This record gives sequence, C-alpha cells and structure tokens, in this order.
Amino acid sequence: MTVNDIPMISFFQRVLDPLIIMGALYLFSMLYGVPFTGYSLVLMVLAFFVSSAVYQHVDPYRTWRGGRMLAYSRDIVVGWAVTALILIFLGSVSGLSHHYDVAVVVSWFVAAPFFLLASHLVARKFGSDPSNASEVRSVIIVGANDVGLKFSRAIDRHPNLFMQMLGFFDDRTEDRWPAEMGWPMLGRMGDIAAYVREHHVKMIFISQPISAQPRIRKLLDELQDTTASVYFLPDIYVFDLMQARFDNVGGMPVIAICETPFTGINSMIKRISDIVLALVIQIGLLPVMLVIALTIKLTSPGPVIFRQRRYGLYGEEIVVYKFRSMTVAEDGATVVQATKGDQRVTRVGAFLRRSSLDELPQFINVLQGRMSIVGPRPHAVAHNEQYRKLIKGYMLRHKAKPGITGWAQVNGLRGETETLDKMEARIRYDLDYLRTWSLWLDLWIILRTVKVVLKRDNAH
Repeated sequence: MTVNDIPMISFFQRVLDPLIIMGALYLFSMLYGVPFTGYSLVLMVLAFFVSSAVYQHVDPYRTWRGGRMLAYSRDIVVGWAVTALILIFLGSVSGLSHHYDVAVVVSWFVAAPFFLLASHLVARKFGSDPSNASEVRSVIIVGANDVGLKFSRAIDRHPNLFMQMLGFFDDRTEDRWPAEMGWPMLGRMGDIAAYVREHHVKMIFISQPISAQPRIRKLLDELQDTTASVYFLPDIYVFDLMQARFDNVGGMPVIAICETPFTGINSMIKRISDIVLALVIQIGLLPVMLVIALTIKLTSPGPVIFRQRRYGLYGEEIVVYKFRSMTVAEDGATVVQATKGDQRVTRVGAFLRRSSLDELPQFINVLQGRMSIVGPRPHAVAHNEQYRKLIKGYMLRHKAKPGITGWAQVNGLRGETETLDKMEARIRYDLDYLRTWSLWLDLWIILRTVKVVLKRDNAH
C-alpha cells in the first residue's frame, strides 16, 4: 500500500502542499508590499518541482502513517531546508537571485515549513475520525495469526489511515487462533470471495505462510471477480529486525530485514552534524590538546599519539587515534584491556583515561569520515575476533561508523568489560541504538556523556 492509497495524504501531496508553498511566497510579497512579478512566478514553479522531488526522497508521509509526529516534523523541516539550499544555488548560478527581495525570500524560507506543519496537524486533528472521512476502506485479514493480529491493531491505533477492520478469515480450528483477537472470525478461506462481493470489501490483507501457496493461488483466482485490492503481509517478524523497510532494486520490490539507519537523508544529517560538532570541539579544545601532547612527551618515552587498528563501518579496518596513556602500544593478535590499577598506565595516562581526554584525537577520525561522534565504541581487532564467535549479532554493530561515545557508554558500560555478560550487555545497547537512531537520540547521548565524564565512572 502506498501513501496515495490514503485519501488525506494523497490530498496533501498532490494539492494542498504545493498551494501552501506557493501561497506563502505570495503572502509575504503582499505583506512587504513587493510587486508579484513574473520572476516570482518562476520561483513558485521552481519551488514546486524541487520540493516535490526532495519530499519524494525524504518521504515524511512514511512517519505520518506511523503516527511518529516528531520524526514527521523533522522530515518536513529538513526537506524544506534542502529545498531552500537548492533554490539558493539555482538562483546564484542563474543570476536570478538579484530579482528577488531578500526580506520576502528569507521570511518565506523560514515560515513555509511551519505553515506546512500547521496545516497538516489541523487536518490530522479534524480528519482523524474515520466516521468523518469521505472514503473509509473496509478491510479483512486472511490469517488469524500473530502478524495478522499485529496489523489489525495497527489499523485500530491509527484512524488517520481511514481503514475499517471487519474481521478475519482462517482455515485453522479455533484452538489455534490467537487469544483476544478483538474482531470476529468471518469464515474460512473458501468463503472470502462471496463475502467480499456481498459486503463490497475494498482491501484484503493476506497473512499466510509460504506453505499455503496453493490456497493463496486459488483465493487470488476467486478474487478476480471482485474489485477488492489485495496485499500481502510478509511474516518478517520472526527475524530480529533492524531498520526494516520496503525498497526496490531495479524496479523489483525487496524488504530490508537488517539495514543501517544511515541511508538517504539520515546519512546526510549524521555526517553534517558530525562535521559541525567535531570542528567546534577541535577548535575550542586545541590549546588543551597541545598542552596534553607536550605533557605526554615530557613525562614518558614513546609517541604522543597511539594508533590502533579497529573495525569501522561494515567491518573494514581503520586506524583510530588516541593520546598515549600507557607504556605499551599493543595492536597485535592479543590485546589485554586496561584494568583498575593497571601498571602499564602512566601517571598522566591515568588522569587522561579518567577524564576521557585521551579520546580527543578521535575527533580527527570523525573529520576524516572514519568515525562518528556517537556510535558503537570501536574495539581492538583482537577483541572483535574473540567476541564475534561468542555473542550472537556482535558484528551487526559495524553497520554504523564507530563513535567516540555511545548508547552503551552512557548506560553504565564504559571502560573495561571483564566478563562476557558485560560485553553482551554492551552489544545489546549498541544494537538498540541502531534500531532506534535519531538526531535527538545522538544529542541526548552527547549531553549524558558530559555528565558521565564529569563523574569519571568506569574509566581505567
């Protein structure tokens, strides 16, 4: 099912959104007393086509359907920011920019996404009752199983989908139906075609295993005599999903079961935030880094910067930088983690490790694109090879760039992991971060990292 199957969303995409964007430009022209010329019309047309292309890629209506309004608002604002940058670029290279009033254009750029959000929220409030909808689609589900039940509850939770659940059809006996279905059992699969014709059912969702293929084929043949739309509910919930989504490759539909969250607009957001924060921190702490480097050089023999091989994105080896805090620089097949009271740690190194100042050179790794500010902490190659054999899903943490700080570290799993249980707990947090990533989660982790560092817990 596409967003265009939902009347309200189709109305916004095709009619209201373009009118709001173009109307906002006209409104600010009138407010500032600037004549609406042919150049203004050109800007309107460009904004229409550019915003349509950008929002098709960002797809904020995906989060609208799921009821995730914070993520939806973010997508609207980010999509419009990209649109504005493209329009500024086109205006600069074409020489059209000097034909526009700066105050009008700036006000339009700032206000347009908020106009979009306000209109959508108002429409969602007044249009969320299916009884008020001009087109409510009746729905039946073929298969009284966990997937079908989960889908029926999703329909019930999101009235803005304008779908009315009628009930289930299933060939299994009653003792095999899930408890608390909430909707009636309407019959067996052989009864579906007649029921659909009699009740003018508009949408049929089939939740059946592959083993039921002959019955599904027979059902599809029988439904040729109806006008109902038919959809499959893939049973992907038996897997440990990570960023599951639908996509297409060369026009062929595919389902992502295990994917990185950093694709499309998310990848751009993540990289821009990394570069901006890393530059600000590097410039602000440059004097501190110079003092640390000089202190290390004067107090113990050896290099100032410790370089160690780690696994980066997709498990590829990278070189990670740290201020040297020990008398050794282990990077072989066996690497012993630092422990409390470790004799290899220098006096200066002990302070650096407690305060996490030894991690500062990793901001250079961030600017190089090898690391991110927030992400699963990189482990030594030797530790990766050890734990990938002991912990299920261990290598999935490498579907993101390693981070200077991470979700596990701000949840008490910073520093030494001397037992398998602790490492398993760290991996659970790493994978949870990948499943639930958002820019707001990154900012929350950074704020909590400051608190953790000031407490100086679990750093040896």
